Amino acid sequence: MEYYRRKVARWERHMHLHSEAAALSNITVTEHGVTFDPEASWLKFHSGISSYALYSRNDPAIPKLLKDMHRMSVISADYTQDEKALKGACDCTQVVKPSGHHLKLALKMQNFGKAMFKPMRQQRDEETPEDFFYFVDLQRHNAEIAAFHLDRILDFRRVPPVAGRLVNVSGEVLLVTQNEDLRAVFFTSPANNTCFFAKCLYVCKTEYAVCGGPDLLEGSLSAYLPSLSMAPRISISNPWTRSYTFSGREEWEVNPFYCDTVKQQYPYNSGNRLLNIIDMSIFDFLTSNMDRHHYEIFTKFGDDGFLLHLDNARGFGKHSQDEMSILAPLSQCCMIKRSTLVRLQLLARPEFRLSDVMRESLKGDSLQPVLTEPHLSALDRRLQKVLRAVQRCVRRLGEEDVITKDFVKSTGTPQINTEMRKDR
Repeated sequence: MEYYRRKVARWERHMHLHSEAAALSNITVTEHGVTFDPEASWLKFHSGISSYALYSRNDPAIPKLLKDMHRMSVISADYTQDEKALKGACDCTQVVKPSGHHLKLALKMQNFGKAMFKPMRQQRDEETPEDFFYFVDLQRHNAEIAAFHLDRILDFRRVPPVAGRLVNVSGEVLLVTQNEDLRAVFFTSPANNTCFFAKCLYVCKTEYAVCGGPDLLEGSLSAYLPSLSMAPRISISNPWTRSYTFSGREEWEVNPFYCDTVKQQYPYNSGNRLLNIIDMSIFDFLTSNMDRHHYEIFTKFGDDGFLLHLDNARGFGKHSQDEMSILAPLSQCCMIKRSTLVRLQLLARPEFRLSDVMRESLKGDSLQPVLTEPHLSALDRRLQKVLRAVQRCVRRLGEEDVITKDFVKSTGTPQINTEMRKDR
């Protein structure tokens, strides 16, 4: 609480100096009052994070946080820290892993909460083109929204809260940003719409811009996690990461016994880490997200903490195709938590069908529809494929070896791991 109170005081001093400088230059700036509220929904969300999940099942702060992100005034807009890190424009010790080249912005709300804004890049009924590689696929704002709801339905609670919002890119981005680089990428299109594009290392041309209509633009707002100085995180390479080249293949793609090797390595040789990887693969299979190259954990909770399911915008790209390779951790390791299996079996029953529960949950978001019906139907189809994969494992190895209890205590010891050190 003291940390954030100091940040608010620093912000107020900074804005006072900014206003004075603007007045000397005869520039009019919009001043937004900001208050420190110890009951703010984002602060309650941060305070409620535990070693089991980002929030509890019935946490009253989450619905309030979703409403706040949808309607609260935006007082500041800027590039995200990882985009600044890619350009060498920030303190990279405050970035877990510089990544991403699709446009995203950090928006600060009136109560000092922060959210990551990802604008709409693709229509709901468009599928990812067949010739696209997964690592050049568009990032979809509605996929971020849907992933949060699915994660909550599966009872993982490892995706930060996400809400849809119509953002006025003139009034809520251009007029409130103090970043000259961001101001410089705004322009008016021939159709008289306000547009802007990513000023980054890759897709940085006006033809890749996003445009309002003329100013309003759909997007997802994802609640920020606590500052890294308050709650440090590390990024770790996914053992089942894909090759990010046109022709390369990873070992797990050619070796059906790859999991036996993983099971010998720290931190997958004991505890929940491998089971959490399998949870994540089931989640990614349901959303059809092939882009899970890293995962993050809070260092405070050690090896027994949960994995964060971040960056889900490349999910829900193809409803007509099921990418079975995403399920490799489950099919190769033949392990699953009992609680995960029970939840999946429940969602396969007609009275609790996953697509119906998702449809009902998504009605709470302001952007409708979040998913088209073909994507909702794909969830039911993929769920059946997950359950069949578990059944094959049980037939081969027996229920005792496949279905495991939750929250197994870690007994492994750290070993020298150059890749993990590099990620740190």
